[in-house]
Amino acid sequence: MTHKSAFVQTLLERGHYYQGTDIEGLDAAALESERGGRELVGYIGYDCTGPSLHVGHLSQIMLQRRLQQSGGKAIVLVGGGTTKVGDPSDKNEARPVLTDAVIEANKASIKTVFGRYLTFGESRGDALMVDNNDWLAPVRWLDMLRDIGRHFTINKMIALDIVKRRLEAETPITFLEFNYMLLQAYDFLELSRRYDCRLQMGGSDQWGNIVQGVELVRRADGNEVFGVTQPLLMTAGGQKMGKTASGAVWLNADRMTPFDFWQYWRNVDDADVVTLMKRLTDIPLDEVARYGALAGAEINLAKAALATELTAVLHGREAAGAAQAAAASQFGGEGDAAGLPVIKVARSELPDQIAGLFRAAGLVASNGEAKRQAAGGGLRLDDAPVTDVTAPLPPAALESGRIKLSIGRKRHVVVEIDG
Repeated sequence: MTHKSAFVQTLLERGHYYQGTDIEGLDAAALESERGGRELVGYIGYDCTGPSLHVGHLSQIMLQRRLQQSGGKAIVLVGGGTTKVGDPSDKNEARPVLTDAVIEANKASIKTVFGRYLTFGESRGDALMVDNNDWLAPVRWLDMLRDIGRHFTINKMIALDIVKRRLEAETPITFLEFNYMLLQAYDFLELSRRYDCRLQMGGSDQWGNIVQGVELVRRADGNEVFGVTQPLLMTAGGQKMGKTASGAVWLNADRMTPFDFWQYWRNVDDADVVTLMKRLTDIPLDEVARYGALAGAEINLAKAALATELTAVLHGREAAGAAQAAAASQFGGEGDAAGLPVIKVARSELPDQIAGLFRAAGLVASNGEAKRQAAGGGLRLDDAPVTDVTAPLPPAALESGRIKLSIGRKRHVVVEIDG
């Protein structure tokens, strides 16, 4: 069915839509907003569990970008308060309890990414960033039980998928975690009251929590609000996207260099290119269709376009161009180190052997792994094969002050020697 609002139509066309509490009502609200009427305000929450967001968060940020592109207002809710509790997961133990200082440091670090995708300001349509600690920290326990807790039933709470799975597996779920859904719903109520927020968005794994929030706003204030989820970002093979051999695909440059970020997208499976272009970029759909029609070796053109567009928005056009040029030189055999990730090592801290330098660069985890990689022809130093990882660092490399290390064809690091 064709919907009238640009926002809902975009969600459907670009593969963002999975479930909604009232898609027709949302369509009408979005259309009114797009025509200059009551502004459609929607939010997504991001807890401060680490110093960087990752690819799963990027999919959520793009959902907010779609809202802003269609004239709505996106609220970025930073979970300075809810991080103290922790969203329940399928893991066997509760999330670690973080100190206030760590939460504040994480919050400051993750905030930097949003400005790449959203325009913040004071005018209609400008995005807004708020912290739920502002209203959760002052709340009194008895008031929360009386005013909010009475709208929740244990029956519905234990029926939520994540709680149900933990109970069925006889995995303990703490009372602290159990209360997270109540706090998330309370966020929606506060945002509704403070900013006329009528939409909560998230991944499909947040459906139960989102519905609880929609119902709380209706029961507490009698207001009509909406919930929408999008599919989790999965590969065509059914695996959760955003993991590499070395860990998550981070959005902060200090956790993952622009070059490695570019390389990740350049190496995705052929079957995932179109989905990723639709979900994570602004590449026009007719252009996406043309890329999707490519076959054989030509699909690499689409992958390079995907990688460059994603890197350009997050890290800037210059960084994306440098990453693409560095990758082209590597696969072309020219060995140009421009644009490669760089680590600095003090001359006084240089290891005695080649294996130690590969460890310091994060390319291998141990001397044993370095030996195995070298035996298979997988290690190179300044583009020359490494045959003996116990050998000292070459004098010429030490004199130049820059050493290029490579493992396989796709991972490269430049070591800059300080001092």
